[in-house]
Amino acid sequence: MAKPLYKVTFLNHGKVYELYARHVGGSSLWGFTEVGELVFDVHEGLVVDPTEERLRDEFGNTKMLHLPMQSIIRVEEVERKGQSAIRDAATGEKVVTPFPLPAKPR
Repeated sequence: MAKPLYKVTFLNHGKVYELYARHVGGSSLWGFTEVGELVFDVHEGLVVDPTEERLRDEFGNTKMLHLPMQSIIRVEEVERKGQSAIRDAATGEKVVTPFPLPAKPR
């Protein structure tokens, strides 16, 4: 039997993060929730999701997240992984780091 998959939505520095993980549970640290075994897409082609790359850069080497309970918005058990996202907390719009453009000559 496969391990369950969870979509964890939480606040972090004024943004709403949506990550997928295989483990969610109580932490030994009072007031925190453990989120572990984070799941990221593995892209073999040229198309790369900048949000997924940003999340992988930030959390790729993380063994276990200990999130304060008050920062967690929702934990959902899901059938399959969707797209991870970073959204602005006020507007709900996705926050995407744009591809850097060359500077305009002066």
